[in-house]
Amino acid sequence: MLAEGTFDGKAAIVTGGGTGLGRAIALELGRLGAAVAVAGRRSELLDETVALLGGKALAVSTDVRDPEAVDALVAATVERFGRVDVLVNNAAGNFVVRGEDLSPNGWRAVVAIVLDGGFLCTRAAGRQMIEQGDGGAILSVIASYAWTGGPGTVHSAAAKAGLLAMTRTLAVEWAPHGIRLNTICPGPTDTEGAGQALWPTEKDRARVAATVPAGRLATPEEIAVWAAALCSPAASYITGENLTIDGGHWLEQESYMPALKPRD
Repeated sequence: MLAEGTFDGKAAIVTGGGTGLGRAIALELGRLGAAVAVAGRRSELLDETVALLGGKALAVSTDVRDPEAVDALVAATVERFGRVDVLVNNAAGNFVVRGEDLSPNGWRAVVAIVLDGGFLCTRAAGRQMIEQGDGGAILSVIASYAWTGGPGTVHSAAAKAGLLAMTRTLAVEWAPHGIRLNTICPGPTDTEGAGQALWPTEKDRARVAATVPAGRLATPEEIAVWAAALCSPAASYITGENLTIDGGHWLEQESYMPALKPRD
């Protein structure tokens, strides 16, 4: 969709960039010319992504829940590439649990990664973009249960809804700085992370695909194309918006999560 060289001279940060969708987005931004810093907690996976990206890439082991670690991530990116132009908040955590069985620690674990981490990364990158004075793009990855609700995922649904509200709020606050904030909402995507956890068998895959009107799972690469597009100059007049890329899944509103079985 976008021409190679679209992001020449630009630097991007992708959290959760060691696997799955984060890796696909990092590779697409790199293909289009961006220097890319990938962040996550597993350094060996980040190193794999950097090897795939080639020369203009940096791995920074980061816990997005830690403000000092996030500030260090942005500082390392600036030290290596001179600037930050794009941030993709992709780091996430999730597991299926009944609301009444969700522990306070379980709630905090997911909300801290998704919402707190999303804000900390957005704040740190946004400050750098404001200082640079020539704008930027921040993209957060959410899920449709941010607005439909998602039985079994109250922690993640609440956190993703928070990311959407944060995005729309800062889209207005930071528009005078030329900083755009948007979200993407992928449907069920064939990744090794969520895929292995939520549809580990071929039977499970078929069940999930049957909930999508388009009849299949998304590939990480086709989600990554649209992620890059929203961060590109082609989307310079788009801010505070969500792009749903799910084959019509949320319109059907049939959950792809494992069923919560009735209690005995």
